[in-house]
Amino acid sequence: MNLKNLLLVNAIVALFFGVVFVLLPEDALAQYGVKLMPKAGIFVARLFGATLLGVAIISWFARTMSADARSGVVLGFIVIDGVGFIVSLLAQIDGVVNELGWSTVVIYLLLGLGFIYFRFMKPGG
Repeated sequence: MNLKNLLLVNAIVALFFGVVFVLLPEDALAQYGVKLMPKAGIFVARLFGATLLGVAIISWFARTMSADARSGVVLGFIVIDGVGFIVSLLAQIDGVVNELGWSTVVIYLLLGLGFIYFRFMKPGG
């Protein structure tokens, strides 16, 4: 695995979840056992989806950026995945979501570790 492939995986995962959360927020969250407040919850879920679509586009184009530009993008993804990991782990521990929530914890963890590896242990990827 190299950094370009990790960015491609990130783009695909973000695109998939982004589209689902924008178009089908209630169905997406129902899979995790989460019930939405009618309008506010749908709004927030769709904003999350919109953000993921942006992450997908950034990931896609970061594959061909200069090393300096890509380094900043990767650092941003470390923050996104690190915070996402903590938030999803706490939600899982607190019983906010069902067992499927562990998949979210694992996705954030693996992507975050991958970006940490390429940013700090194998610069230039």
